[in-house]
Amino acid sequence: MPNCKSFLVTEAERKHVRRRARFQQHGDATCRQVFFFLQGKAPKEIHTILTETLGEHVPSYATVINCVSHFKRGDFSTCDAPRPGRPKTVTTPEIIDDIHELILEHHRISAKSITEQLGISREQVGSIIHEDLDMRKLSA
Repeated sequence: MPNCKSFLVTEAERKHVRRRARFQQHGDATCRQVFFFLQGKAPKEIHTILTETLGEHVPSYATVINCVSHFKRGDFSTCDAPRPGRPKTVTTPEIIDDIHELILEHHRISAKSITEQLGISREQVGSIIHEDLDMRKLSA
């Protein structure tokens, strides 16, 4: 008999899958922009075609213009270049569960205290807490 727990998916995991899907669509849109640029289409034409094919997930017209300007300079890379500075920490389901446990144990715990105990940024703690509140409002 299969383990039923393996089929349970947390909201954080669902959100991660949705983000990956949007990222994939963005990558597909960039590849299409390169294709249409190489065909000699203007940014307005490229945006119109992308709107017809991608619907609500179309990049903005300003993004299309920005991409076309990169293409004109010979930069056909579809990936972001590495940026200097400290890399962002990744929100994992484990971190979310740890925050929920700390809050359930100590209802008046501060974000600073959670930050110190888990070693993550205050912004990340606030984001997780507010996302949880938003999800509770939607489910109510």
